[in-house]
Amino acid sequence: MQSQGRIIGIDGSIVEVEFLFDKPLIHDVIVLEDVPDIVLEVVKSSTTNSFFCLNLTEGKKLQRHMKVINTRQTLHVPVGNEVLGRVINIFGRPMDGKGLIKAKQTMPIYAKGPKYEEVSPHQEILETGIKAIDFFAPLVKGGKLGLFGGAGVGKTIILTEVMHNIVALNEEKNVSVFAGIGERIREAQELHHTLKDKGVLKSTALIIGPMSQNPAIRFLSGYSAATIAEHFRDILQKDVLFFIDNVFRFAQAGNELSTLMDTIPSEDGYQPTLLSEMANFHERLVPKNNNSITSIEAIYVPNDDILDQGVQAIFPHLDSTIVLSRSVYHEGLLPAMDLLASTSASLNPEMVGEKHYHTVLAAQSLLKKAVSLERIVSLVGESELSSDDKVDYQRARKLKYYMTQNFFVAENQTGKKGAFVERATTVDDVAKILAGELDTISDNKFMFIGKLEELNGK
Repeated sequence: MQSQGRIIGIDGSIVEVEFLFDKPLIHDVIVLEDVPDIVLEVVKSSTTNSFFCLNLTEGKKLQRHMKVINTRQTLHVPVGNEVLGRVINIFGRPMDGKGLIKAKQTMPIYAKGPKYEEVSPHQEILETGIKAIDFFAPLVKGGKLGLFGGAGVGKTIILTEVMHNIVALNEEKNVSVFAGIGERIREAQELHHTLKDKGVLKSTALIIGPMSQNPAIRFLSGYSAATIAEHFRDILQKDVLFFIDNVFRFAQAGNELSTLMDTIPSEDGYQPTLLSEMANFHERLVPKNNNSITSIEAIYVPNDDILDQGVQAIFPHLDSTIVLSRSVYHEGLLPAMDLLASTSASLNPEMVGEKHYHTVLAAQSLLKKAVSLERIVSLVGESELSSDDKVDYQRARKLKYYMTQNFFVAENQTGKKGAFVERATTVDDVAKILAGELDTISDNKFMFIGKLEELNGK
């Protein structure tokens, strides 16, 4: 009887409960006495004897004065090889119609990140096969790559292509975990079909908290996925690719919950706990001992405003940043990367090598010059440029066109075969463009090729 309480208030996804004796701890799971299928989770105290809880199930059956019982347990999710090839929710219940998950073990969704001495340094470049990423913003094994962009500029398809290229080529060592946070269920279904068609699904676990769910479900989906990834890394000794689509919805869900709990917002309108929530989540996604979690994160940019505080809170945790541009997308250049705004902390001679490093610097210098020349061309035309400027302007355009690429996961839509290009090949090809070896070839022939050797076929 001492672990029994009652509901004293309901506000959307937030339920306020009162315990006069034996008060619950943060993250304790609370169930209704008469309807144990309805699950609540304690998140903070509201007064001395009352607590705010997240409603994780159907809320229409809830009423004030209903009796609740503290289970004295936290949320657990099934882990292990049994979740590979499956689509589940935060409780580990199937969403793919394939029957229950017969996992041998479950783990709590909340955990602390590894100790500082357990974290392994980044020492290896992880090739994605996408030229623009591997050249301008290389991903390190155990690092974090962020894909920033507004609606409809290609974040999800790049995420899916990276998943295909890395997992499909290293199935024995790598597994992937996909956290769908606050996205449309249609996109999750399309992803499921794509991974199945490309033979990657068997090495992937998908944890989905779609846009149609309440903010509590969306918020906790990331933690459930992180727990599954940690088990693969620490117990099964796998290298894990952790995909999130998308992290802004994680921040947004936390903001919705904070508002419902009457928490005073910070100056920018977000929850005051935004930075700590991001830190607690990201510090779990790190390499530990001999195995790693490499995260690739899609980040929605509301109204294309990259200075939004929900977006800015993610930047400090990333090693590589990919900025997708709507203007580049409108030019028909895919992936629609802003090549100058995209960068990586790994762009140094020790990590990528002297040739790659110096070639990137030369390419960035050329692209910056082309931006200023673009203004002149738009006013008076390319013919008015000096001979040297005209050469640089045309080389920059060839470089931008060369960075376009056909994707394997889009073959059904485009009808064109996808391409995987090694990083060393990309560096060599860019060096040839910068050196003027291809000045006599017209710009349009560089569009959507893989390696430069394909120009002979064109």
